[in-house]
Amino acid sequence: MKDPKIIIALDYPSAAPAHALAERLQPSLCRLKVGKELFTASGPALLEQLMRRGFEVFLDLKFHDIPNTAAQACKAAASLGVWMVNVHALGGRKMLEASREAIAGSTRKPKLIAVTLLTSMAQEDLSDIGINVTPAEMVLRLATLARDSGLDGVVCSAQEAALLRKHCGNAFCLVTPGIRPEHASLNDQSRVMTPQAALQAGSSYLVIGRPVTQAADPLQALLDICKDIGVQE
Repeated sequence: MKDPKIIIALDYPSAAPAHALAERLQPSLCRLKVGKELFTASGPALLEQLMRRGFEVFLDLKFHDIPNTAAQACKAAASLGVWMVNVHALGGRKMLEASREAIAGSTRKPKLIAVTLLTSMAQEDLSDIGINVTPAEMVLRLATLARDSGLDGVVCSAQEAALLRKHCGNAFCLVTPGIRPEHASLNDQSRVMTPQAALQAGSSYLVIGRPVTQAADPLQALLDICKDIGVQE
């Protein structure tokens, strides 16, 4: 496939297990996500090695800083050749626009998306930090801000995908963590959905971690998910 819908989260503490998993997966079926822990431990060299294997990489560092600092971080990420990079929408309009402008002239311009609300956060978590709206209302507000700031899309829960698809349009990219095949453990995710249901709701890309990374046969687990969503090897 030319545009794999599944993004496998490499939530590992070091490069060795990430490479071991990558060896067992197929770039035609998935992309890979490298987050804070793995990138801090292994750095840009890991990204280069994964891309050399044929994988496109989502660098999930959720940049959130003053506009110039966030923008320069995005520019540095773009220079690494990643497929996608993200910032946090709570950084505000100036930060979002500066980040977008910073990568506009990149040789290989990555998709730039914004984090709306972490999928581990429920209503009581918002109340704890003084936000007195529902998760769906907060997500819609931040997604609209990201769209109006010229970003390619957002990270959101699949449970908000239908709402955002309606309000932000079909071209807006919705990347949804918290995806769990039926019978899989919820782990620390509060707002989850099955892969097939998430795509039907409007998700563009599905971030999946432990159901694949902790499977006895990761490739077979990935193939099973692909089959569930109507993708053949």
